Amino acid sequence: MPHTKLILYTAFALLAFAGNSLLCRLALASTSIDPASFTTVRLISGALALWLLVIISRAAAKQPSRSVKADNISAVALFVYAAGFSFAYVSLPTGTGALILFGSVQVTMIGFALWRGERFSTLQTLGFLAAMLGLVYLLMPGAFAPSLSGAALMLLSGMAWGVYSLRGRGSVLPLQSTLRNFTGAVPFAVVLSLLGVSASTIDTTGFTYAVLSGVVTSGLGYAVWYTVLPHLRATSAATLQLSVPVIATLLGVFTLNEQLSLRLVLASLLILGGIALTLKRTSAPQS
Repeated sequence: MPHTKLILYTAFALLAFAGNSLLCRLALASTSIDPASFTTVRLISGALALWLLVIISRAAAKQPSRSVKADNISAVALFVYAAGFSFAYVSLPTGTGALILFGSVQVTMIGFALWRGERFSTLQTLGFLAAMLGLVYLLMPGAFAPSLSGAALMLLSGMAWGVYSLRGRGSVLPLQSTLRNFTGAVPFAVVLSLLGVSASTIDTTGFTYAVLSGVVTSGLGYAVWYTVLPHLRATSAATLQLSVPVIATLLGVFTLNEQLSLRLVLASLLILGGIALTLKRTSAPQS
């Protein structure tokens, strides 16, 4: 892939990831759509967009269709991520939500690596402890502390996305696998919407934000990210994602006039700086 094209594609993917936070917060803060409906519309529209992308990619490559084995655990993890994400953004600012989400995703994946036997250097261990300290500091009671219920839901969402990401490693057909998982998550979202149908509300603007989140920042964003991943080193890909909470915070400040508190800045430095140190190459897992 040409260097300029790689930069543009990577920038689009990172903006898409941050855009998910902005669109969800915009919808739940400024429209009448409820979080369950947002989740359902996002997953259905994302599945449809991915289905279309799979058809286009197969036609372009002139390849026959290849089946992908069902993965119920990944589908459930995707649903928990999407639902927790939507309900959390009822009360969380854009940047705070993105930071909690990203921090919990990385802590989950790093914790799994430790559990599998990977050994960290002293610097990596300090980085991991700094990231954990940053999360604790962000969630401590105080004038600028985030909603406890919103933070708990976003932590759950991040852990679910961490599980989803771990299970998706090494997929030989990532686009088809993502389509399969979106399709598998849709029934759970529909049930969630039916359970809360008495409190369900939706309007045109909220619906539009949910579709944009599903089609553009989820479906297309994931497809573009999978396109550039083979051209990036694993450490570069992981480090680039450190920018997502920062982008989301800036989008929230300039779009929704959200406050940039000192607590958020310090917590971001601890969490993102700590994770950057931890992403240094680790030794192979011990058998």
